[in-house]
Amino acid sequence: MVHTILDFLIPWIWFFFIVATLYDFVRTAWQHGIWIAIKRLLSVKILLPFLLVFGLSILKVSLVFIYPQEVGVVVSMISEKGVRKEPFHAGLHAIVPLLETVVIYPIYWQTYTMSSRPMEGEKLGDDSIITRTADGQEVIMDCSFVFVVDPENVIKLHINWQDRYIEDFIRPLIRATARTYISQYTVGEVNSDKRGEIKVGLEQTLINATKNSGIIFQKFFLRNIAFTAAYAESVEKKQMAEQGIVQKDYEAKQIENLAKGEAARIKIRAEAEAAAILIKAKAEAQARLIKAKAEAKALRLIEEVVENSPDILTYNYIDKLSPNLKAMLLPNNAPLILPLPRLLESDKIPPSEEDVKVP
Repeated sequence: MVHTILDFLIPWIWFFFIVATLYDFVRTAWQHGIWIAIKRLLSVKILLPFLLVFGLSILKVSLVFIYPQEVGVVVSMISEKGVRKEPFHAGLHAIVPLLETVVIYPIYWQTYTMSSRPMEGEKLGDDSIITRTADGQEVIMDCSFVFVVDPENVIKLHINWQDRYIEDFIRPLIRATARTYISQYTVGEVNSDKRGEIKVGLEQTLINATKNSGIIFQKFFLRNIAFTAAYAESVEKKQMAEQGIVQKDYEAKQIENLAKGEAARIKIRAEAEAAAILIKAKAEAQARLIKAKAEAKALRLIEEVVENSPDILTYNYIDKLSPNLKAMLLPNNAPLILPLPRLLESDKIPPSEEDVKVP
């Protein structure tokens, strides 16, 4: 708060002091001469405001306010190794004016992106990583590196890199790590499900490389992996060929399924017909058995009747012949007279007296 107020007031105080001093100098020189005006500049009336304004300015440069998202490294002409041993954290701090300065470093999350798209990365133009796989294929990578400055090691970072830590440390580290790690895999592995394994391996390598360096690694994003036009074309042809094989397999499977379905349908139909024939045969056999049993029973009944009534056979015989019998029975010992042959020619011709034999 004090630092902010001083930042606002001191420029205006200096402005009014200089304007008032010049006005007083010109007026005095006009009225009393130049020498009197110069002597007046060395008077208490001028020197006292000057010392006051100068003291406020010294107070301002001796106070440094560090925001919560920042950390300060004190570069000191009176300290060992040229820097104070401890950095300034958030709050108001005092330094020795003219002998010490504070270099501010952000401690919020920062993202450094390298991309093939001209306006997407930190650098204009194509800033992607071009590397080669174990089998010599060229791979183009777009990635982002998320990190924060380590407040506890910020002095070491300042001594080693100053404000060049992104351009001279992080960027070359990412490029070298990616190229070294990708060279352990073939292009087929890079273009397969091992991409996740590659990302995890790159993250772990970057964590180890930035340890105690003043940079804390947070996340690594493998944004995109591209390949050369020749390899992309070969992959496309391979995928098309594999797709054709899959299509043929699918068609063959469909034909096989249809054949199996037709065979199953024929089998079911044949089994149904066989079952129907079997049921019909069983039914006919059962009917014959029932009929045979009925006939046997009927024969037994007839046999019993015949045994009890012998004349029943004669009756039955006459009953069977009666529709075609053309004869007359006479009361002598002959029980019946058969019809003459000509009587069989027509049922409409009545018998004559010659056709009848009288005993």
